[in-house]
Amino acid sequence: ELRIGHVGQMVTISGWVQMSRDMNHFAFVDLRDRYGITQVVFPKDGADEAGLERYQLAKGMGREYVVKVTGKVVERIAKNKDRETGEIEIVAESIEVLNASS
Repeated sequence: ELRIGHVGQMVTISGWVQMSRDMNHFAFVDLRDRYGITQVVFPKDGADEAGLERYQLAKGMGREYVVKVTGKVVERIAKNKDRETGEIEIVAESIEVLNASS
């Protein structure tokens, strides 16, 4: 149930990948759990080696992968009024694939 009041907090969420998108400078993953869909960001520009590995992993994930992500909640620049979590996103600091989907 992450909302704007959680900005600045470190969180860990688990869920299913709804969609992943590669924007060349970063990758987005829409992560679905029992509370809805939360956008997770995996920056490429300025990333260290571990960050680049997270970016590569994120951009290659397909629908229904089950993952656990830890990161910092930040306020989204481009808010999505169609989602309850649309004012925030998580900047990933770690990701673990719990189950890959074929």
